[in-house]
Amino acid sequence: MKQILYRLGKALLILLPVAAGVAVTVYLVTHKPGPSQKQTAETIQTLRVIPAPVVDLVPRAEGYGIAEPVKVWEAVAEVKGRVTATHPNLQPGQLIKKDSLLVQIDPTEYRLAKARLEATVAETRAKIAELDQNEANTRQIIAIETQSLALSQKMLERKQQVVARNAVSQDAVDREEKNFLAQKQALQQRKNTLALIPSQRRALQAALDLHQAALKQAQIDLDKTKIHAPFDCRLADVSIEPDQFVGTGQALFKIHGTEATEINAGFRMEVLRNLLGERTRGLLQPGMETDIFKQLFADITVVVTLPNKDWSMQWKARMERLLESVDPRTREIQVMVVVDNPYETAIPGKRPPLMPGMFCHVELIAPVRPGQVVLPRTAVHDSFVYVVGPDHRLEKKQVAVDFTQSEFVVIASGLSEKEMVVVSDPLFAIIGMKVHPVTDDALSEHILGLARAKSIVP
Repeated sequence: MKQILYRLGKALLILLPVAAGVAVTVYLVTHKPGPSQKQTAETIQTLRVIPAPVVDLVPRAEGYGIAEPVKVWEAVAEVKGRVTATHPNLQPGQLIKKDSLLVQIDPTEYRLAKARLEATVAETRAKIAELDQNEANTRQIIAIETQSLALSQKMLERKQQVVARNAVSQDAVDREEKNFLAQKQALQQRKNTLALIPSQRRALQAALDLHQAALKQAQIDLDKTKIHAPFDCRLADVSIEPDQFVGTGQALFKIHGTEATEINAGFRMEVLRNLLGERTRGLLQPGMETDIFKQLFADITVVVTLPNKDWSMQWKARMERLLESVDPRTREIQVMVVVDNPYETAIPGKRPPLMPGMFCHVELIAPVRPGQVVLPRTAVHDSFVYVVGPDHRLEKKQVAVDFTQSEFVVIASGLSEKEMVVVSDPLFAIIGMKVHPVTDDALSEHILGLARAKSIVP
């Protein structure tokens, strides 16, 4: 019994401390205070904004093309011969005035041919004059022969009347009758000669016409030995030298007219329509008649610029015509613009002329449209924009876009002047969220400058 009590006491000494520890732990856990809750502040996102600008808009369209001369003329030898002289400036790149003598081919052979034909023409005219005189002479002879025949007839009739009274012999009557018939035959021969004169004259006249035509051709060939500049021009390819023999049809040189230069620039159809008013936009179609096209764009200013980092050159141009085809690759329609007198403003060493082969920027400028709302392209998301409300809360507004130009869009409706439009993409666009707007003055001025921009033409 004593042993049992000893073991029980020993067990209690072990269990009691453990039970006390568990009791203390349970108490501390059940009576521990909860975690303190910290109040969270509202997140504010910083966004770049600009007040919706209202500007007097200048609608523009931009295209590019290669300058080409309106007039291109290739000189070809129309007669053969040796080149006896050339223009002192007959070299590629030289400017030549209209009617300047460029090439002289030896004219000796053609002058001799002309002289021979002139002699033949003179001879034929002399024959015609001789025939005219023969006709006049024949008519006079016929008149005399007619009178002589009448007298011979009277003499015959008198002798026939007195032969019955044996006043004259029958032989005398026969001789008189023979004389009458001879006289009559001579008159008939003269009349036959006169009747042939008109046909002879026609033959001589035909020969004269033939000789005169040959003479004109000889003069044309003689004139072709001199080749003059048909207009003010600039020499391109030259393949002729003095004393060189040229054959008929041989190419001599090529010239480019300096009166006008054309540029075939490509524009998308919708961009061109933006230059027109709402009532006339639907009239613009590919391949439309030139007259209607010019009427639609009668108030459009055309400026051709030569893009270069060292200097920028500009020329005022005019819209000439609309080409009938659409570029299948770019879907652009081709507009031909023309710069008149591109060499007038050229200054050697400072301002070059608009020459063939230059890559040009073509700008079409429409009349000013006042009171237009414009925004950067990045500010418009499909058909809505983000704006900052009076209490700096993010809002979303539906807008209608009229058209896009350069780096901005023109808003037709849905946005009023000076509304604070968000121009940076919100990281998390939550409508009603608090924002901190920062006005982007540089972007605003840039967009206004693009919308108002006008090209200055010297």
